[in-house]
Amino acid sequence: MARAVLGSLCLCWALGRAAPPNLLLLLMDDMGWGDLGAFGEPSKETPNLDQMASEGMLFMDFYTANPLCSPSRAALLTGRLPVRNGFYTTNGHARNAYTPQDIVGGIPDSELLLPELLKKAGYVNKIIGKWHLGHRPQFHPLKHGFDEWFGSPNCHFGPYDNKAVPNIPVYRDWEMIGRYYEDFKIDLKTGEANLTQIYLQEALDFISRQQASQQPFFLYWAIDATHAPVYASKHFLGSSQRGLYGDAVREIDDSIGKILKHLQKLGISENTFVFFTSDNGAALISAPKQGGSNGRFLCGKQTTFEGGMREPAIAWWPGHIPAGGVSHQLGNVMDLFTTSLSLAGLQPPSDRQIDGIDLLPAILQGKLIDRSIFYYRGNEMMAVRVGLYKAHYWTWSNSWEEYSKGIDFCPGQNVSGVTTHTQEEHTTLPLLFHLGRDPGEKYPLSTPDGEAKTFAFG
Repeated sequence: MARAVLGSLCLCWALGRAAPPNLLLLLMDDMGWGDLGAFGEPSKETPNLDQMASEGMLFMDFYTANPLCSPSRAALLTGRLPVRNGFYTTNGHARNAYTPQDIVGGIPDSELLLPELLKKAGYVNKIIGKWHLGHRPQFHPLKHGFDEWFGSPNCHFGPYDNKAVPNIPVYRDWEMIGRYYEDFKIDLKTGEANLTQIYLQEALDFISRQQASQQPFFLYWAIDATHAPVYASKHFLGSSQRGLYGDAVREIDDSIGKILKHLQKLGISENTFVFFTSDNGAALISAPKQGGSNGRFLCGKQTTFEGGMREPAIAWWPGHIPAGGVSHQLGNVMDLFTTSLSLAGLQPPSDRQIDGIDLLPAILQGKLIDRSIFYYRGNEMMAVRVGLYKAHYWTWSNSWEEYSKGIDFCPGQNVSGVTTHTQEEHTTLPLLFHLGRDPGEKYPLSTPDGEAKTFAFG
């Protein structure tokens, strides 16, 4: 059935007899694999996302391309590893690269972003929330394929003194309409902010306009309430057993529920492909008050252990994706680039290496596509996953200098010889784990020398 559906969809689009589906990517910020009820969070405070999962497909083995905000977002929108699209470091081994407001770089003009390509199929493209691919004029999202933008080039850090450092701006399209903490209030003492409600209304309004115009749309809803300092609106403050971070998650869950219901009310849910995921693992450095949960997985954001790179992921497309599906397909945020192009009836660019794969056979047919997962940190490939095995070529949590100051990427999770504070090389004999039996990466396999070398170089 699913095979027939996929074939007929592609055929219809190719013949021009039907419009391609709308595309809605819901990208969370620092939300962990263990933050959703559907993934085992014990308080069960995400009923709408859990329902989305029950009506669609859970991806249990879905990854980011880098355990930090900017490079993971660049990878999603280009379909390419950060070492190909420019978001990596060359001045410090295995240091992640990102674009705070004191960095002048950003996404290269040579990169082709998903919204640029979707224009060829008639899509109208909007980004809501955090861009994080450069804040100078040449990196503006409307110069890279988006038609509309409401949000910020950076996260909601601050407040700043507006003398040495200005507060971070908020844009509507080309115009700066205010700044965080001044025009868009965030109360750091209480955690109260109305930003998620504003982002929700922006999404609902855009969807309504596009439905009325009968044009296919791509909506990239990249909100940041779960990035420290976390925030929630007054109605949700104090509503979670998990504290302020849980309040933020509950508000996001409620907002996503309203977006999905809006699609259904407008009668376009069966023509809208929706995918939910996060940019990287929960920031355990901020936990528990300002950070989330990575479940059973080791460490968190900024590391290439499972907690830093494995993400919650849900695909939803009523009438096309069988309800209640669970996939063990190895997926990556880069696949959303290639899968979205496939849904739009477009081919990926042929003049460059594209690392993302088309997930539609896995989503619609339940197939498992053979592929590996590469764990990059900065300019270094730290680990590789093949099937259920993961081989670490380098291990590192963070430096002793940072750790001595109380900065801990793996709080309460020290694993001797694994969560190292110096960069340890294992390229001759990789540190091997079986993620089926040991998802927490606590028990390195005692592997005969030859077997390890076969894995490393075979």
